[in-house]
Amino acid sequence: MELHQQAASVGTKESLVEFVAALRCDLENNPSNWENVTLNRFLIAMESWIADMDQYYKNTGQKPPANPTWKTFADILYASRIYE
Repeated sequence: MELHQQAASVGTKESLVEFVAALRCDLENNPSNWENVTLNRFLIAMESWIADMDQYYKNTGQKPPANPTWKTFADILYASRIYE
């Protein structure tokens, strides 16, 4: 399953654990697909994406989450790989 598909299907703590493991493997195997390969850059991107995430949800026809879910956290992690 592609990472974006796996992120979209996260709904439980267990599926988030599986997604985080898939992210780690993807970073190890495909670092060229990642914009933010260091922890510092990843956390900066995460901070920025969280600040801007309501616009992402609006732009993709989704309602911004009032209460974050396991899927919201997966979205944050997934976006932090490449967000600038």
